Amino acid sequence: MWLHDIDPVALQLGPLQIHWYGLMYIIGFGAAWWLGVLRARKPGSDWSEQQVSDLIFWGAVGVIAGGRMGYVLFYHFDYFLQDPLWLFAVWEGGMSFHGGFLGVVMVLWLFARRHKKSFFALADFIAPLIPIGLGAGRLGNFIGGELWGRATDQTWGVIFPAAGDGLARHPSQLYQMLLEGVILFAALWWYSSKPRPAMAVSGLFVLLYGIFRIIVEFFREPDAHLGLVAFDWLSMGQLLSLPMLMLGSCLLWLAYRDKAQG
Repeated sequence: MWLHDIDPVALQLGPLQIHWYGLMYIIGFGAAWWLGVLRARKPGSDWSEQQVSDLIFWGAVGVIAGGRMGYVLFYHFDYFLQDPLWLFAVWEGGMSFHGGFLGVVMVLWLFARRHKKSFFALADFIAPLIPIGLGAGRLGNFIGGELWGRATDQTWGVIFPAAGDGLARHPSQLYQMLLEGVILFAALWWYSSKPRPAMAVSGLFVLLYGIFRIIVEFFREPDAHLGLVAFDWLSMGQLLSLPMLMLGSCLLWLAYRDKAQG
């Protein structure tokens, strides 16, 4: 067992505090830009470095705006009904992957229209760039001692003081970092290294993320104010991930059906 006592503040300059979680966002977006530039420089790419920079910038806007809206609407809708302006209280924290995902989808649709590119050409290009940011964000959650796991008697259990009960818990943030960050990145980078039919890479991203998120939610403590939302085992994270299983499977099926017919 290990007592979590990591300082979530990476650097303090007078009244200004720079948290590790915020730095993880910078790492994630920086890694996405760097990997995108590498892909844009490959022979036959129809991407310019400026287009990659623009896409990452607007993708960051979609992640932050969509992530905040998703957190408020999916997890704290009662707060929103009482005070709609709480939506903009970003300093209080709170981000949702599923909201950020929808925000990025909207950005891709708008970007595709502006640059006269196929939506799925954009989605397939950006999908392998995302997992490093996801993994970095989960590491930031662990450093910050938030979104901890369920109680466990395993030797690698971690006591999170913020939980307030002294119980050793699964470091589910690190499980998510491994699945959503390391493994998802390796799978998508390898899969996209060879030509694939349109929709296949983005379909694989959606499918694998849905699978990984559903698995890790069995080890993650459900939100205290929501608990388990159905069947005494289904968490909100799992409920929001179920449509991703269907969508990812559908995109892969369509991709290879169209390839076979072509």
